[in-house]
Parts: sequence; C-alpha cells; structure tokens
Amino acid sequence: MRLVAILGGTFDPVHLGHLRAAWEAAEALDADVRLIPANVPPHRPAPVANAQQRAAILRAALAGQERLHLDTRELERAGPSYTFDTLSSLREEGTQRPLVLLIGADAFALLPTWYRWRELFDLAHIGVLTRPGHVPPLPSELSEAIASRETNEVGALRANPAGRVLRIAITPLEISATKIRALLREGREPRWVLPDVVLDDPELLAPYR
Repeated sequence: MRLVAILGGTFDPVHLGHLRAAWEAAEALDADVRLIPANVPPHRPAPVANAQQRAAILRAALAGQERLHLDTRELERAGPSYTFDTLSSLREEGTQRPLVLLIGADAFALLPTWYRWRELFDLAHIGVLTRPGHVPPLPSELSEAIASRETNEVGALRANPAGRVLRIAITPLEISATKIRALLREGREPRWVLPDVVLDDPELLAPYR
C-alpha cells in the first residue's frame, strides 16, 4: 500500500516547481500525493486568486495524473488553514495509512512558528524537501525535537503511521509565483514554468491578468 503524502500551499498559481517537487516526492516515497491549497494561509498574505479559481487551475494541471491529486478540504474550511487541523481531519476520516507531510527546507526551519507544531509528529511523518547544497540552520528547539526522529530509510515511514523525519532530495527549480503573476499582468506568456494546459486556457489565468 502506498504512503499518502500531503503538499500544502497557496498555489497562486500552481507551477512546474510545485508539480516537480510533488512528483519527485511521489517517486521517492512510492506515495500518492495530495496537493491541498490553503484557504486562509496563516503565514503569508492572502492569495490573489480566490479558492475556486485556484482549485480550477490545480484541477486542470493534475488532469490524468495517477499519483498527484487535488484535495480541497482547506478551501472548504473557514478560518486559518492550519496544518494541524488538516492532518487531524485526515485521521478523523479513519485512514490508518502512514501520512507524510511534505515541507520545503526553509519552511521546515520555521516549524516552531506553526500552530501546535509539536503535535504534528503525532499525526504524520515529515518529508523535508531539500535542494542539494541548501540546508538552512534549524532552531535549537526543532533540532532537539527531531533528534530521535530522523531517518534515511523510507521503510521507517512505512513501519509507523507518524513521527519520523526524512529528508527528500529534489531538483532545484527556481520558479517564483510572484514573478509569474507579474508576467501575466504584463500580458506575457511564462511558458516552461506553467503547465501548458493552464497557460493555454485564458479563463483559468483571468485572475492574474
């Protein structure tokens, strides 16, 4: 049985950097990956596109995928889109499969600022998406919290439903959603950073024009 991995974000809009990271994690873990767009992101400004628009872009980008899936639970929930609440809702649905929360290395270094961050280890493993040569320093409380949890083996994630930390090397793609939005406002076509199916549909990208 495949692991279930979770990749959150505003996806404003989703781009090839997001999709490449999700796919590489899916292959590294032999996992199904749920991309979960945030409704009210706790740590960044509100998205430009609304919930329905961002979900439509993601749905188009993921069409035909067998391992990458859209999950709209945060868009359907009022209030801040806390990861703790999202993982809790997955567990409340009765899933017994190991869950892996995918987090970029920079975001992982800020984990102690997240809502109920220590309890995340009770709900899921954490897969830290790491670019070669880029390992940001961790605060001491986080280093202490993961000292006994780190592993280099995917098998350790399969053996338990939650609680381990695994670093996953991904291909660095320096793609900025902010830059993409700026190019779209200028009437440009940011090809090679957006999926063609998204770029070729004017209605999907209307919020950014």
